[in-house]
Amino acid sequence: MMRAGEILEACVYADDLDAAERFYTGVLGMEVITRVEGRHVFFRCGGRVFLVFNPERTREGGGPIPAHGADGAGHVCFAMRADQVDAWRAHLLAAGVEIESDYAWPNGGHSLYFRDPAGNSLELGTPAIWRMPEAETFGA
Repeated sequence: MMRAGEILEACVYADDLDAAERFYTGVLGMEVITRVEGRHVFFRCGGRVFLVFNPERTREGGGPIPAHGADGAGHVCFAMRADQVDAWRAHLLAAGVEIESDYAWPNGGHSLYFRDPAGNSLELGTPAIWRMPEAETFGA
C-alpha cells in the first residue's frame, strides 16, 4: 500500500501579505524563502515550508498549479517543546499577540492558541497533544 510521507508544506490565506510577513518573521521567527508581490510569501518552518497566499490571486489559476483559495480563517499548529511553553507564552504577550486559549490537555500536552493578522487560528502545541514523543518531532 502506498502511503503519503510527512507534510511538506501547509498554507493559510491573507489579503495583507506585508502584515503576514512581518508577523511570521518578527513574531514566529520564520525565514522568508520567496515572495511574489501581491500573490504569496513562503517561509522556512523547521524542515518544512509554510505558505501564505493572497486568496484573490490564487483563484486565478491559468498556470501549472491549479487554482485555489479559501474564505475565512484557517488553522495551523506549529510544534513547540514542552520546556518552551512558558517562554512562548511570554514572547507572544510581549509581541502584543493575544492568546485566545492556553490549554493543558489531559494527556499532558499543551497548546497556545492565537491569531495572525489575517485572523487565521494559529496554535503552538507540544507533540504530546497527539501522543508523539518530542524526539520524533525535533530529533534526538
